[in-house]
Amino acid sequence: MCGIVGYIGKKDAFPILIKGLRRLEYRGYDSAGVALVNSDGNLNVYKTKGKVDNLVEYCSDKNVSGTVGIAHTRWATHGEPSSLNAHPHYSMSKNLAIIHNGIIENYADLKVKLSAKGVKFVSDTDTEVLVQLIEYIREQKNTDLLTAVQLALHEVIGAYAIAVLDHSAPDQIIAARKQSPLVVGIGEDEFFIGSDASPLIEYTDKVVYLEDGNIAVIHRGKELEVVNIYNRKINPEIQTVDLNLGQIEKGGYPHFMLKEIFEQPDCITNCMRGRVNVDIDNVVLSAVIDYKKQLLNAKRFVIVACGTSWHAGLIGKQIIESLCRIPVEVEYASEFRYRNPVITKDDVVIAISQSGETADTLAAVNLAKENGAFIYGICNAIGSSIPRATHTGSYIHVGPEIGVASTKAFTGQVTVLSMLALALANERGTISKEEYKKIVKELYDIPSKMKEVLKLNNRIADLSRSFTYARDFLFLGRGYSYPVALEGALKLKEISYIHAEGYPAAEMKHGPIALIDSDMPVVVIATHNAMYEKVLSNIQEVKARQGKVIAIVTKGDDTISRIADEVIEMPQTIECLEPLLSTIPLQMLAYHIAVCKGKNVDQPRNLAKSVTVE
Repeated sequence: MCGIVGYIGKKDAFPILIKGLRRLEYRGYDSAGVALVNSDGNLNVYKTKGKVDNLVEYCSDKNVSGTVGIAHTRWATHGEPSSLNAHPHYSMSKNLAIIHNGIIENYADLKVKLSAKGVKFVSDTDTEVLVQLIEYIREQKNTDLLTAVQLALHEVIGAYAIAVLDHSAPDQIIAARKQSPLVVGIGEDEFFIGSDASPLIEYTDKVVYLEDGNIAVIHRGKELEVVNIYNRKINPEIQTVDLNLGQIEKGGYPHFMLKEIFEQPDCITNCMRGRVNVDIDNVVLSAVIDYKKQLLNAKRFVIVACGTSWHAGLIGKQIIESLCRIPVEVEYASEFRYRNPVITKDDVVIAISQSGETADTLAAVNLAKENGAFIYGICNAIGSSIPRATHTGSYIHVGPEIGVASTKAFTGQVTVLSMLALALANERGTISKEEYKKIVKELYDIPSKMKEVLKLNNRIADLSRSFTYARDFLFLGRGYSYPVALEGALKLKEISYIHAEGYPAAEMKHGPIALIDSDMPVVVIATHNAMYEKVLSNIQEVKARQGKVIAIVTKGDDTISRIADEVIEMPQTIECLEPLLSTIPLQMLAYHIAVCKGKNVDQPRNLAKSVTVE
C-alpha cells in the first residue's frame, strides 16, 4: 500500500524523488521520507509524519545533494504514523537504509532473535527488522550486500518490495520484490525505481517489471542486473510503457476524483475500442476467441474481488447469469482464500482488480490455479501481477486512476463484464440475435448518455450542501441497482466519513427501516425497469416515516418525482446497462458532500489506492 521510489544517475536525486512521491502519494500518506548518499559521502535519512509537503518543508534546511537516493510515502501497518516509524529505516550502524512496501509476517520472531544478539531497535515497524537482519547477516558472514539481502529474504515470510542503500557502495541500489509491485525504469546512464510507472514516465518509457523473487542490482554506469534469491541470473524483459503525463495530472480540475468522474465517457469509449463494432452489431474479445473451449465448457464462474471491484462483480454475476445461463458466484477474495473453497477444473475464476496487485485477490488467483481452475483477469494496470498470473483476461483501458475512491475503474470493470457476457452468450446461443444486437448498440451509446448525466454536476453540487449535516445515509436498490446502492454507500463512506449502508430495497423492512426518521437521507435508485413498482412501494414506506428521499429515476418519470424530496433524472437505457449511468450521480453526490465538509477527497484518511497487504 505504500509508495516507493528511487533514483541513481547524474541528476540531483532529491527533486526526482519528491516528484515521484507526489505521484505515488495515493498509495499512502501517513508519513514520508528520503535517504540520500550526499555529495559529502554521508548516507542521510530525512523523514517526518504527514504528507510529502511536510517532508519538503522539513528538508528545507537540510543537505539534500546527491545523485542517488530512495524515498517512501507510507500507509501505516506496523506502528502508528510518526516520524520514528516513517521510512527509510537505518540499520543499527546507519550504514544501510531501506524502504519497504508490504508486510513481514514473521517480524516479531526475527526481532526477538536479533534483540538477543544485541541488535537495538528504534521503531515499531516490521521494516526495521528486515534492514537489521540484512546488516547482521552481512557482518556475521562477512559478505557483500547482495548476498546478505538474498540470505535475509530466505528467512522472511510475507510480502515485500524493497530498496536498499549502502553507505559503503554509493553507486548501487539493491531492489527486490515478492507479492508487492516494483518497476525499474531504464534511462540514459540512469535508473529509476517505483511502485508503479507513474514516477518514471517523465524520464523514460522503458521499464522492467520485476517478477516475484527477483532482485535488481542497479549500478551507476552499468547495465541492469537481475537475479533471484538463489543468485540465478534472470534475463529481464524490457517493456515500453504507454502512459503520458497528462493522464496523471489534474488537468484543471480541483481534484483527481472529479477529473476521473468526468473522464468516464472517454474511458468507456477506450474500453470498447476494437471490441464493440456497432456497424456489424458485434462484440469481440480476444480472450473469448483464444480460449473459447475453456470458457464455453465452464460449469460455473466464480468472481473474486475486493471493495468496489466486488460490487462490479455483483453486477457481472447478474448479467452473465441472465445472458449466458451459467451459474455465477461472487466472493470476497479475502474470505475465499482462507475458507478451503470447492474449486474444480470445470470452474472459471474471474479475478477483478483495478491495480492488478490486490494481495487478497492475487492469493485467491493462486489458490484457484492450484485447484485446476481456469483464471480470467480483469485489470487496469498493464504488466501488473494479476494479469501475469492469470491464463487470460481483459484490460479495462481506462487510464491511471489516482483518486483513492474508485470511479472510472468501476464503470470500466462493469463494461468489460458486460462485453464478456455478450460475447459468451452469442457463442453459447443463449441470446436471440435481436436481443444481442439491441444490447450491443445500447452499450455503444452509453458514453454519449454518460455525458448527459455529467451535465447534472452543478445541480448535484447544490443538492449536496443540504446533506452535509447527515450522520447516516441509506442507499437502496433492487436487481442491477442493488450493487449500485452498495457502491454509492461505499463512496460516501470513503471520502466524507459519513456512515452509509447499501441495501436491497425489499430488505429495508427487515431491520434498517427502524433507523429512518426526518434526519435520515435515503438514496433510492428507482429507474423505470421491471422492479419499478416494487421500488415505488419502498419509497412510500420511507416517506411514511419522514425519511428524506433522493431518487435516481428515468428521465420523464412523473410518479416518483411527486413523492421524492429530490429527483435526479437518468437517460433511458437497457436494464442491465443502467449501473453504468446510475452510479455517476452517486459518485458526484459523494464527491460534493465531501468537498462541502472540507475533506480531502483524493486522499481520504486511513485509505490507500492499491491494497497490496492483507
